[in-house]
Amino acid sequence: MNTLTTPEEQTLAEYRLTAADRCDACGAQAYIAAVVNGSELLFCAHHGRKYEEKLRSVATSWHDETARLNATD
Repeated sequence: MNTLTTPEEQTLAEYRLTAADRCDACGAQAYIAAVVNGSELLFCAHHGRKYEEKLRSVATSWHDETARLNATD
């Protein structure tokens, strides 16, 4: 079962990444989580967008919380 979502489909209740979750590429706060071959990869918004095209074709799950970057609380 694939669960690929877009930032627009996220609601506050679905946010699960925290400030402790770090990008696997650069160490910045992660806003995107992708499951590939059973392993979860975490990415900041920049690296998530950079690798999105290639990863979405092989990811079994794509969880995108980048909408949080534009949210005003």
